[in-house]
Amino acid sequence: MPLQTDQPWVSGSLEVLQHGFDLLSADTSSSRRLALIAVDNAVELAIRTFLELPRRVTGLHVPRKRLAENEGSFPALLDLLEEFAADRIAGLDLGSIEWYHRLRNQLYHQGHGLSVEREKVEVYAQIANLLFENLFGAEPIGPRSPAADLLGEFIALWPRLEAALTYVAGDHTLLGDRMPLTRALQFLRQADVIPVHEFREIERLRRLRNELVHGVSDFRQTLLAGDVEQLRSLVEGFEQVTGTGPKSGGRQHS
Repeated sequence: MPLQTDQPWVSGSLEVLQHGFDLLSADTSSSRRLALIAVDNAVELAIRTFLELPRRVTGLHVPRKRLAENEGSFPALLDLLEEFAADRIAGLDLGSIEWYHRLRNQLYHQGHGLSVEREKVEVYAQIANLLFENLFGAEPIGPRSPAADLLGEFIALWPRLEAALTYVAGDHTLLGDRMPLTRALQFLRQADVIPVHEFREIERLRRLRNELVHGVSDFRQTLLAGDVEQLRSLVEGFEQVTGTGPKSGGRQHS
């Protein structure tokens, strides 16, 4: 169950994330650099706080020895999160979070000569919002714009599509195995579970999502309202098939 955001262990990391959004609103080279560092600090603090919470709070048992052994290692924190709280991060690309952390390290250690594009900071901030929602039940924060709202909705919808697709793929295997998204898509297409036109649209949206998350393209120019609408339609359709969404039944693939 999501944790309550008014609990004392949530407020600290939320304040750091809000500070990152506040810095981003200034939109100078220096403020963007500091904003990315603040967002990354909030992400690291949130993950560490979550893993260190008592079992009575999260329902998880992360051995204190494991936490102590991995003190100071961000990749190790991600490994622990993946190992002990996989259900909380379903659909979140931890590789992308690690990529942004490395970018943050470059900015932090190499100093004033480096700058970062605004869209990269905004994408990481939206990923952080989704992480906070998954771990603590926190509502998205920060200054909003139509483009940022589209990005936030797209990033939030994608894990739901990924979860539904992997569920459908597992449902059609003999052993009911769950598999990564790439393998799930390949299986669903080869087994003719997904029509060709739908498979192509999912692949297009997956490529778009990867470009957005890794800062390859500027979401303000490449992400359209129609893309979000198409993704939402796919999510709702597959969730009806799997019975995991707010509505169930109805849609069949042929």
